[in-house]
Amino acid sequence: MEINNQAPLIAHKEIFIQASPEVVWGIHTDINAWSQWHSDISMSRLESPLAVGSLFHWKAGGLSLTSTIQEVEPNQRVSWIGKALGTRARHIWMFRPHQNGTLLTTEESLEGWLVSLSKVVMPAFLERSLATWLDNLKSKAESAHNRL
Repeated sequence: MEINNQAPLIAHKEIFIQASPEVVWGIHTDINAWSQWHSDISMSRLESPLAVGSLFHWKAGGLSLTSTIQEVEPNQRVSWIGKALGTRARHIWMFRPHQNGTLLTTEESLEGWLVSLSKVVMPAFLERSLATWLDNLKSKAESAHNRL
């Protein structure tokens, strides 16, 4: 899967995390626990084990979303497509070993009428959203790594 490079909102972010890809992957793909470490997510529920085609429901920033897993390459890559009121998203996460840690890269595209409106009102929304997600994940993973 790839993001939609023609979408009105596109963002790419990367962060180095001082924890192994296995630790970062384990935290990130435990979708049911996202609200425990991600400040913008109030609820998340994976309907079945993590696999291509699995659905999960979540609330972020007050918006209810439904997403479908598109790719699962353990400790390397996971992606999903999601829908919410007036919004369609394509989100990819890549985990690479790097200098005794993990280089985590994410990219996302958003489209739909709500996105077009948001782009005018909050043009940096997606950039900030991904930065917050990465910062929260980094904090959780490095804390977990230090306890090992």
